[in-house]
Amino acid sequence: MKPVTKRIAIACGGTGGHLFPGLAVGDALVARGCEVTLLVSSKEVDQTAVKSAYGMEVESLPVVGLSRNLPQFAASFWSSLGRCRKLFRENRPDAVLAMGGFTSAPPVIVGKLVGARIFLHEANAIPGRAVKLLAPLADEVFVQFPAAMPRVLSTDIRATGLPVRATMEPIEKADARIALGLADNQPVLLVMGGSQGAQSINQALIESLPRLAKAVPDLQFIHLTGGSVEPVHRAYDALGLHAVVRPFLTEMEYALGAADLAVSRSGASSLAEFSAMELPAILIPYPTAVDDHQRINAQSFVDIGAARCFHQKQLTPNLLVSQLSELFGSPAKLEEMAAAMKKWKAAQATEEVVQRIYEACEWEDDGDDEMMFALPSGKEAAA
Repeated sequence: MKPVTKRIAIACGGTGGHLFPGLAVGDALVARGCEVTLLVSSKEVDQTAVKSAYGMEVESLPVVGLSRNLPQFAASFWSSLGRCRKLFRENRPDAVLAMGGFTSAPPVIVGKLVGARIFLHEANAIPGRAVKLLAPLADEVFVQFPAAMPRVLSTDIRATGLPVRATMEPIEKADARIALGLADNQPVLLVMGGSQGAQSINQALIESLPRLAKAVPDLQFIHLTGGSVEPVHRAYDALGLHAVVRPFLTEMEYALGAADLAVSRSGASSLAEFSAMELPAILIPYPTAVDDHQRINAQSFVDIGAARCFHQKQLTPNLLVSQLSELFGSPAKLEEMAAAMKKWKAAQATEEVVQRIYEACEWEDDGDDEMMFALPSGKEAAA
């Protein structure tokens, strides 16, 4: 008997928080022999990250985020609808999975019209506009934070956690440090602002370096700037500090694996990866995030003792030196925070999303992988 073609479109563009979880699900589906098409934006972060999308087709949509330029948004939205109609007419997907953000709507709308099963995933504690608006069209909605469930209009919703890439598993710190050219026996601080960087974090860290170098003299750095690396690189070089400075790192498992502590925004994908890698953090939520969702994301991790959180207005060199001196001076405290971070780890998030897609599409598993097993119901998963 000819095997059934399993075809899925995953809309996951716009930011790393949408893209990387979509890639994680795509990888798992490709491993099962599914045909996967990634629908992303033309933004640089998307185009760089999808270079690692092995075995998947990648299509860029011209849609842009809803902004004050309504004519531009309307034109790009209409163009993206046309692009999706053409793609789905040529290869109709059995399912469309949208990870939120402005690339979600055209594939979901066209997918619904051609009879595909529709799935949404909301990564943040406060659902975004795309998921809230599209939820009535979905066969099932997945969320990372159980607190998001009452905020989504859907009769079939479950808390799965956030899918992360299979490479996001704790590794030996010494191995990760050596891979990045760092000393294997000295502590490491990871500084990052999410896939798009954070200038305020970059600046505060640079200004803290002279005092921090004296307070924690053997500290090494991995600094992902999100933009120009030269000013940051010069600041480390001027003090003779050992630092890996990059605008962006595709192999984030090495950075997360090498670090003892992160200073970061609190985007949903970053938090899920910190949890998967058991990396404690000092979180600086993006202050103008829609509905202040980054602060609410961070609060869940503060509540379990896995992270500390400060408003951007509090982010000064004095604060950083004080916090980093305290934590790096107390390895037991960092270990305690890392153990707490592990509590949020959703090891089966990718598997559960994939299984729900299989069940809704009434596909049979080939039986040659180990991922398909009984999983808890939505209510149990949210508990």
